Amino acid sequence: MIKPPAVILAGGKATRMGGGDKGLRTIGGKPLLDHVLDRMRPQSGPIALNANGDPARFAGYDLPVLPDTLPDHPGPLAGVLAGLDWAAGQGHDAIVTAAADTPFFPADLVERLQQAAVPSGLALAATREGDKIWRQPTFGLWPVALRDDLRDALENGLRKIVMWTDQHNAGLAVFDTNPVDPFFNVNTPDDITEAERLLEAM
Repeated sequence: MIKPPAVILAGGKATRMGGGDKGLRTIGGKPLLDHVLDRMRPQSGPIALNANGDPARFAGYDLPVLPDTLPDHPGPLAGVLAGLDWAAGQGHDAIVTAAADTPFFPADLVERLQQAAVPSGLALAATREGDKIWRQPTFGLWPVALRDDLRDALENGLRKIVMWTDQHNAGLAVFDTNPVDPFFNVNTPDDITEAERLLEAM
């Protein structure tokens, strides 16, 4: 399968950890973003970051930094749209996204998303816990062909990822959470401690 370009959604602020970029918090001696990039590089084509504010803080990564293309930074869907606009300019037909604060996502994420995609090319990651399926909406495969539809939805006030993906019957790539939830994300100081523990156990 063709490796799509990837966009790392790094726009979220670490408000529960005193502010700043969550992706630049460290575990195992290096930033969360480094762990995310290490997981993504073998799976994807070229990589860009979606982040707002001064891009110089990511200068050491030598990656394109894509700000939201809509005002007021309306959440992760705006980052997806920025990524789709970037990919369209590069001649690609889809992107894969991952969150910058989720360092243990699956090594076969992209392959599984491609397998799960509906005819439009859209798919989200999900996890299974017992008889429940939990979608992981910042981890998805997004076709460039839907970017104008997404732009219209955002301009009309839509903000929840799953409300938009439900309109297009997105496929689901379902991952197990045993022994570790691969979509564990770092939001608090306690999460950093847990991430350090998980990293040591790997």
